[in-house]
Amino acid sequence: MQDRLRGWSENVETFVLEVISGQRRGKRAETLRFGLFLLSKLFHGIVKTRALLYDFRIIRDSTLGVQVIAVGNLSVGGTGKTPVVEKFARELQAEGRKVAILSRGYRSKPTPFKIRLRNKLLFLEDETPPRVVSDGKNVLLDVEMSGDEPYMLASNLKNVVVLVDKDRVKSGRYAIEKLGCDTLLLDDGFQYWKLRGRRHDIVLIDCQDPFGNGHLLPRGTLREPPAHLKRAMTVFITKSDGNTNELRSIIAKNNPRARIIECVHHPMYFERLQESNGAGKQFDLEYLNGKKVASLSGIAQPESFENSLTRLGADLVYAKRFADHHRFEESEIDKMMQRSVKRGAEMVVTTQKDAVRIPPSDNYPLPILFMRVEIKILSGAKDFHDCVRQICFR
Repeated sequence: MQDRLRGWSENVETFVLEVISGQRRGKRAETLRFGLFLLSKLFHGIVKTRALLYDFRIIRDSTLGVQVIAVGNLSVGGTGKTPVVEKFARELQAEGRKVAILSRGYRSKPTPFKIRLRNKLLFLEDETPPRVVSDGKNVLLDVEMSGDEPYMLASNLKNVVVLVDKDRVKSGRYAIEKLGCDTLLLDDGFQYWKLRGRRHDIVLIDCQDPFGNGHLLPRGTLREPPAHLKRAMTVFITKSDGNTNELRSIIAKNNPRARIIECVHHPMYFERLQESNGAGKQFDLEYLNGKKVASLSGIAQPESFENSLTRLGADLVYAKRFADHHRFEESEIDKMMQRSVKRGAEMVVTTQKDAVRIPPSDNYPLPILFMRVEIKILSGAKDFHDCVRQICFR
């Protein structure tokens, strides 16, 4: 039942994205776009009202007495947030901080419906402890329970705590009291205002698609208007192509004080996925040069990933795309493999974020490799290190 609901929600999400991007044509699509436009105006009003309620302290925020860094964006999906969170965690840890990453665990396995319903009907506070994906020593949960991004962060980062809970005040308190953390890193936390205090807000903007079609949800992909960049202390321009003067002007217009850092997601190497067939074996970037490759992705902007493969010399003979955060079934991978073999592919290449959601099997006819990436700063390296030092020695 849950898988059926997940498939239905993915289909609806894909359909809506096609409507708002203009891929769907005709009177029905135009009517739907107009309806979404009216809803976006309502959503804008809700965003402004919420901001005022927090500003006038009608809705109270919480302070936990430690440094809080919120990494997020103005739009939904596709800015490459997880590698930036990972880079900050590494740098903060190198400066002696005990870091906890707090995530809401998007599309992780939810709390049982009966418990959620009981808590809402009886106005009970959820006392369930947060899910400990990593206690800083070991990865304790699988990807189904934790969500793909928290699981990936926990796998990549040693000595960093990773917790999942929608209530990040609760998970932050747990990280401090139970696990001895002194720095909280909110993954996708720019809109999470319940936890403020000593807080540093970092916003990511995708250079290739900074503000979508300019509309707020649900007519567009913006959670907040660009004017709300004024809350950010640091702005990362991700996937930079170096041609960012216009975007820098927009950022400076809305927030002249913010540090601006340009970066790209730099491929490091490829790693074999299958468990008993060379799992963990690494290949340098030149390995793809001249090889026939099929790509598999379930991310917000698959074009960026596919283009990176061709830039590395791969002959991309087949590309299979799924919805963002899609939970792969073994039958889907088998079908994709069959088509890849027919196109002459020698291997399947996917992202690390997708790799954690692929069912393990030794029966796939082609090897599966995933691309390991890191953030490479193109400009603003001094600003980045100043930002880390300011957070650590405030």
